[in-house]
Amino acid sequence: MLKGFKDFLLRGNVMDLAIAVVIGTAFTTVVTAIVKGFIDPLIGLFVMGNLDNQLDFTIFKSHFNFGMILSALIYFTIVAAVIYFLIVIPMKKIMERRARGEEPPSDTPPSEDIALLTEIRDLLRAQQRQ
Repeated sequence: MLKGFKDFLLRGNVMDLAIAVVIGTAFTTVVTAIVKGFIDPLIGLFVMGNLDNQLDFTIFKSHFNFGMILSALIYFTIVAAVIYFLIVIPMKKIMERRARGEEPPSDTPPSEDIALLTEIRDLLRAQQRQ
């Protein structure tokens, strides 16, 4: 039952859902603060003012705000990079290990009964081969 649950959690679509939730909730305020508080003013130094207000134009009474689009693209790039480097790459390595039949190393040594059962199993295998 636990193996089935573990397989369910490590399936690709469950991880995709988890990544979408993280993108939508956890990083939203942090990335918005970075873009609005640091990157927009930094870009604003080059355009001499607020990014949202300086990179806009009007054509035939229609207002276009290029600065807002640029801020959204920067925001998306930061979120995508964080997700890729902190979630996708480590998960990919875990899935590759799993496909090779290796499990990630455990920090805790096996309990005494598990070690004893492993030893008995190995002895029985050795006897069967003889």
